Amino acid sequence: MNASARVIDFDRPASGREIRREPSVENDNPVASVPGPPELSPSFSPAMIELQHQIECVASVDVPVLLLGESGVGKEFAARKLHALSPRASRAFLKINCAALPAELLESELFGYEPGAFTGAIRSKPGLFELCDHGTILLDEIGEMPFGLQAKLLHVLQDKQFSRLGGRKLLTVDVRVIAATNIDIEKALEQKAFRTDLYYRLNTITLHVPPLRERRPDIPLFVNYFLKLLAVELGCLPRPLSKRAFDACMQHSWPGNIRELKSFICRHLILQDDEALVSELVAGSQLPFDEDGAAYPSGLKSRIASMRAEAERQMIEECLKKSQWNRTETARALHISTKTLWNKMRQYGISDPSRRGGRYGEPKRSYSKVDAGTTGASGTHRKPLPPDALESLETAMPAGLAQPAKWPPSAGAR
Repeated sequence: MNASARVIDFDRPASGREIRREPSVENDNPVASVPGPPELSPSFSPAMIELQHQIECVASVDVPVLLLGESGVGKEFAARKLHALSPRASRAFLKINCAALPAELLESELFGYEPGAFTGAIRSKPGLFELCDHGTILLDEIGEMPFGLQAKLLHVLQDKQFSRLGGRKLLTVDVRVIAATNIDIEKALEQKAFRTDLYYRLNTITLHVPPLRERRPDIPLFVNYFLKLLAVELGCLPRPLSKRAFDACMQHSWPGNIRELKSFICRHLILQDDEALVSELVAGSQLPFDEDGAAYPSGLKSRIASMRAEAERQMIEECLKKSQWNRTETARALHISTKTLWNKMRQYGISDPSRRGGRYGEPKRSYSKVDAGTTGASGTHRKPLPPDALESLETAMPAGLAQPAKWPPSAGAR
């Protein structure tokens, strides 16, 4: 099944035409034209110049390509450039995120299904491989593809044949596969999370997309591009960065790469507070980095979690002190339930210093052996009995109950 698609010209602006906004009464913006994405434009970075040269060499060769790189570096743009320069440029280019769908749904999206294949399948549906016949398909985040589905993908790459879900007929397709992932593929192979045979099938050509910190000469291109693009989308003036903000951009490590830079420019246009944004970049630059200069995501998450927990603990303690350790008033002031407050006090070890023992975060009493026998059925501790209490109790009890019953009873008692 052939599917036609609009020809994508990557030498033109982002949407295939110039993005223009005519002046209006509400917003007298000048006419804005947005240049093409810097990912596909001539680069000043040696790493990107080398990548663009590799793309030009590989595009005309009809073999699978594996794109490696961190999240947000522009692997999809590299895949689109490969397609645009290939003989398949006039055909379809389709993309699917393998990490966004469960295994069963991903299989039906890729290969289609026949009526009755599963509950709710009342009519046949072609998959992306059929729709993309004679075109290019991008399997994004292929490292997250379920292990069992990788075998079926390998069969398509080798034989160019597959069957729909619930079908018996073999379908033949001619599709160029481009796969992309941000995981450590070598580590995934060692952990048996990725099939070795599929890796070597995809590894005919491997292209590494460099992170933004390794292509700092391109940062001004991205800043200029996103200023114009987002100004059109947000309906505001493309306010340039201050010198201090621009210098911070050039020095920042950008662990989120191009996606993080785009969000930064968006906040710059909305908030118009460069001082706060610069402080944010400086704080982000103090995160722990690995040998390659990449920030550890786990370090960021743990740092944020610890700072949040400490702030929460301090706020609870301050509110408790102001209310003289009245939990009901404290919970009302914090807009949480009393039960949630009790749980937080236990979690952070917060206790009322004026009380010896108790519940919900306060240190428990250490009970002696005499106290241990005074715990009620509900688990609450009662005041221990005086030493002569048991003797007085036995005297007051009937004779038949004063002594403990024997078990098993004698034959006469039965």
